[in-house]
Amino acid sequence: MWIFTIAPEWVFHLMVFVGVAGIIAGFVLGFIPIINKYKMPIQIISILILLLGIFLEGALADNKIWEARVKEVEAKLAQAEAQAAKETVKIVEKVVVKQQKAKENTVIVKEYIDREVVKYDTQCTVPPPFIKSLNDAAKPPTKEGDKK
Repeated sequence: MWIFTIAPEWVFHLMVFVGVAGIIAGFVLGFIPIINKYKMPIQIISILILLLGIFLEGALADNKIWEARVKEVEAKLAQAEAQAAKETVKIVEKVVVKQQKAKENTVIVKEYIDREVVKYDTQCTVPPPFIKSLNDAAKPPTKEGDKK
């Protein structure tokens, strides 16, 4: 509620106290003749203040419950973000390892092609090992446990 941002908590506690004190004062001070004619308005106003104070106390308690839930969800969110950061690091490490293996595979294929081209450089035919090496270069990188 917007009123909680304007007034501090003690104001709502004070309203309940003033309402109860006004009701009691209306009954006790009703025996004094000068105040007796104001007894009914004092009691009515005190009852209204008490009702409003009780309503605002309940709203304040509900507001505190919701604030606690928000803090709980924020804590869970922070924990999830930390877990997500750890998982992101793991994924990045796997990507870097795969990229490194792809580079190594490319270097190996290039070296193989350079060795084989020297053998067949004088001929005009495309040798089968050269075709095989080109096909191997076009394949995706192998997994960790797989070997050629």
